[in-house]
Amino acid sequence: MSKPGNKPSPKPSARPVRRTGKAPRDAAAGKKTPDNAMKTSTRSTLIGAMFLMATSAIGPGFITQTTTFTVQLGAAFAFAIAVSILVDIALQLNVWRVIGVSGRRAQELGNLVLPGLGWVMAGLLFAGGLVFNIGNVSGAGLGTDAMLGLDPKLGGALSALIAIGIFLSKRAGLAVDRIVFVLGTLMIVLTTYIAITSGPPVGSALKNVVMPEQVNFLAITTLIGGTIGGYIVYAGAHRLLDSGVSGPQHIRDITRGSVTGILITGVMRIVLFLAILGVVAGGAALDKASPAASAFQHAAGEVGLRVFGIVLWAAAITSVIGASYTTVSFITSRTKTSDRVRTWIVVAFIAVTTIIYVAVGTAPTTLLVFAGAFNGILLPVGIGVLLWVATRRRDLLRGYSYPNWLLGIGWVAWLLTLYLAVRSVRPVIELF
Repeated sequence: MSKPGNKPSPKPSARPVRRTGKAPRDAAAGKKTPDNAMKTSTRSTLIGAMFLMATSAIGPGFITQTTTFTVQLGAAFAFAIAVSILVDIALQLNVWRVIGVSGRRAQELGNLVLPGLGWVMAGLLFAGGLVFNIGNVSGAGLGTDAMLGLDPKLGGALSALIAIGIFLSKRAGLAVDRIVFVLGTLMIVLTTYIAITSGPPVGSALKNVVMPEQVNFLAITTLIGGTIGGYIVYAGAHRLLDSGVSGPQHIRDITRGSVTGILITGVMRIVLFLAILGVVAGGAALDKASPAASAFQHAAGEVGLRVFGIVLWAAAITSVIGASYTTVSFITSRTKTSDRVRTWIVVAFIAVTTIIYVAVGTAPTTLLVFAGAFNGILLPVGIGVLLWVATRRRDLLRGYSYPNWLLGIGWVAWLLTLYLAVRSVRPVIELF
């Protein structure tokens, strides 16, 4: 009670609540606050970026390369897969971190290191992306043939139109993120089913991871080139930039995305390898014209062939999306090129590669293996530029203190890619 003659002390009052007729939106009520909405948006973007990177790698070339070397090397191919995954993680960690923290695309950083160098990188990447995308459209055509019995050229053209429609949609970025996630997951699930059905010698494969019966340098270079070579290594990082996720404050998201993207690709490589290995170890003779389709059919009959068609088509169309998006990001400016212009350049890129495919026909297996090895040879150039930025141009990293341990494993991995590239020049020439 208050003393006589004194006014009662005012009671603490709660903050006035504005009545709007709607319940408050707060985290405790299970609703999204602006901060939670931002976290959800960042998480969605991150998932889209890492699946774009992963599905860009898992294309027709990926399937062809894995099948070709599994037939050649058998269980010993497990060693090449293990080495490639470790190298991929070391390099991808550095690439995503430099691009993500700096907020600049790879070619922009190249031009800042040495005027004109970025455009040389863009030219080399464009050439590799063009070859790969012809193979991607070809793979989509072969996928529709195995899945539905369509003529491959017609199936490839229709698939290209679907990809163009995705980029022309009003919410193209969201559409790309969701499609690569759904199709990427579908590929892994279906291929795992075939791997279980084929009954591979898992023990022999595990033994060859640590004690390989033989080491094939071309196989390792091709896998690295096919997984992170050319445009693929930049796909996820450039997608993050275009979504507005960049800077030192996002370092945890950048790191998680780079590693997870490689692990997704590695899982698909392993289950596909085991699926093919089970068939080969069982003594089946694969059709040389389409060894992967033949392996799936041996493993699960007619159902296996249809499953192969779905996997190949999903791999191909997601790679068309990833190759087109990332290649165009190298020849356009993030600040000076409008979204409309960039979209039409992507559409033109898909259209040109489709016309070349329809005119020339199915991309041969040798061309797809060559494209992966060629990208593996070019890989040290782009990686070297980004590692140089982390080493000598830290002024471009917005005050971020770059970990020396990460830089160290990056340079070691870079030296390995350089060594493998030199060792593979002659075998690549001999492919033809």
